[in-house]
Amino acid sequence: MALNSVSFSLVSWRLTATLSVAPASMFHAIVNCRGRVASYTASMFGKYTIAELGGLLSDPSRVEILTYLMDGSRHSAGALAAAASLSPQAASAHLTKLTRGGLLRMTRSGRTRLFELSRPEIGYMLEALGATTHAQPQGGDGNGSADAIRLARSCYDHLAGRLAILLTKAWVERGVLRGPGAALELTPAGEQWFAAHGIDTFALRCQRRAFLRGCIDWTERQPHVGGALGAAWFQHCEARQWISRTKATRALRISDAGRQAFRQVLGFDIPRPA
Repeated sequence: MALNSVSFSLVSWRLTATLSVAPASMFHAIVNCRGRVASYTASMFGKYTIAELGGLLSDPSRVEILTYLMDGSRHSAGALAAAASLSPQAASAHLTKLTRGGLLRMTRSGRTRLFELSRPEIGYMLEALGATTHAQPQGGDGNGSADAIRLARSCYDHLAGRLAILLTKAWVERGVLRGPGAALELTPAGEQWFAAHGIDTFALRCQRRAFLRGCIDWTERQPHVGGALGAAWFQHCEARQWISRTKATRALRISDAGRQAFRQVLGFDIPRPA
């Protein structure tokens, strides 16, 4: 027993002495065993880590391109270069990085390369990141377009802006949706409500994407309806010409028929942008 105690004390003394000489090198040698142990970051976030994602979003020109594609449409490399005030060569380099990073998807139409956001979640991410900043909406034409963007705009494939927030609140108050906050759920009464408007919620639930999710609104800092249900409602409004897209901006025009239809849901008139 005495010998074991002496041996243990000797080992402890040697270990303490070694750590006191080079604690940092030994610590990193233990922690950084990448060849033997899978990285926690890689296991959580796959090939493109959050740090790499931050690198892709660190360039204002790339953010400009992504924001332009938030309208949910496909755009040519030339149109994106013009939108971000870039030369064709610089735009091509940025588009290559965004595509390789998994944020964009490229397809061809003849000789033209067309780009779009790779999946709806990218749009949700950009809208949520905008909501976490103090950035104010800016319009491209200088004629009150910031007010128009704040009132109603497209968030990839669903409604965003004040109109979307008012609709979400109205649906919750009428029992169509159940809250709180971003944890939205469709109620049985809501199933009937959307069915009455020609939207098959069962078919939407069978899609591979999320059925319903609360997407944090960039300008209002509150959740609006996203997911397959939000996209179906957007298409419903577009098909009936209640809303229409505007050129070179995500702002939406609300027709007189749309204002009347929304009035029935909200119970009051939608304010007009300045």
